[in-house]
Amino acid sequence: MPSQAAGPGLPAPAPRGASGAAAARPLVLSLGEPAGIGPDIALAAFDARAARDLPPFLVTGGPAFLAARAKELGRTVALAVCAPEEASAAFAAGRLPVFDTGVTATAAPGCPDATSAASVLASLDAGLALVQSGRAAALVTNPLAKAVMSAAGFGFPGHTEYLAHRAAAGGPPPRAVMLIWSPVLAVVPATIHVPLAAVPGLIGIDLLVETGRIVAADMARRFGLVRPRLAFAGLNPHAGEAGTLGREDVEIIAPAVAALAAEGLDVRGPLPADTLFHPQARAAYDVAIGMYHDQVLAPAKALAFHDGVNVTLGLPFIRTSPDHGTAFDLAGTGRADPSSLIAALRLARRLADTEAQAQMQARTA
Repeated sequence: MPSQAAGPGLPAPAPRGASGAAAARPLVLSLGEPAGIGPDIALAAFDARAARDLPPFLVTGGPAFLAARAKELGRTVALAVCAPEEASAAFAAGRLPVFDTGVTATAAPGCPDATSAASVLASLDAGLALVQSGRAAALVTNPLAKAVMSAAGFGFPGHTEYLAHRAAAGGPPPRAVMLIWSPVLAVVPATIHVPLAAVPGLIGIDLLVETGRIVAADMARRFGLVRPRLAFAGLNPHAGEAGTLGREDVEIIAPAVAALAAEGLDVRGPLPADTLFHPQARAAYDVAIGMYHDQVLAPAKALAFHDGVNVTLGLPFIRTSPDHGTAFDLAGTGRADPSSLIAALRLARRLADTEAQAQMQARTA
């Protein structure tokens, strides 16, 4: 297993050949909102496969739509409509593997259209089915447009909640935790897309303890960190100044940290958020857990806007995505930067290999 010297939240590559059959399974990539940049960056990532040493991936969607978008972008891309088992060979031969969902997208670049919601869901569901059946190693999702999906009757705030619902298999859904990872910083918001005014009422000892457990478990299982180091940010300025600037740090965060430490986790906090993200501070932890979205995503995006990856922890399968939205203004222009998607693909492969290696070691122990 890699040592903590690998860097804060940084998974070391699994040894070549260590994951065996798992390495032969491709990643599966959903197209996301067809009016956005998802199709554009999928095509751009494929074009950059050699220069960026990308692992094989299979796109789920309509081949005719992809071919049309490639033509609009002036890209010459050979497509191979195939099953996952044929994807790696097609990829190596210079053809973009496509798993045909049979549902055609209709939206034009930059013009979101609720009638394309069916193609978005078909692409996502096909990718999820391939991962859950073991035919693909991990799921990488391109951004969807929440407003478009909501208008079409999609009853979930986004990918994370939907994937947790589908992972439930009739039981209670697993708690899904958002990790934003980059080579220089990994962060988790304990609450995600909620109004800032609601945060003090939502954070609780149980929520923070559960979040810490999930983060520690996945960082060990999939990121290969033997004993991940977690740092909890305070909610209030200066972590509450011993309760004089708010009682949440003393009454909620500190007891949660103590409970996690009693379970044997390497955890510290609450720590003042304004001094948590400079280089010396970052060297002392693997993941920073904040109380609200912008508290930790703002520094993460400031430090690694193009290299950030959204990873969903707590699911029974690996899911990553670019750390950006649909960017309708860039769709179809050829100016969309595929760097975050490339980082998401590379990280998904590394997580799948690390997990497969750990499973193999467990079986032979």
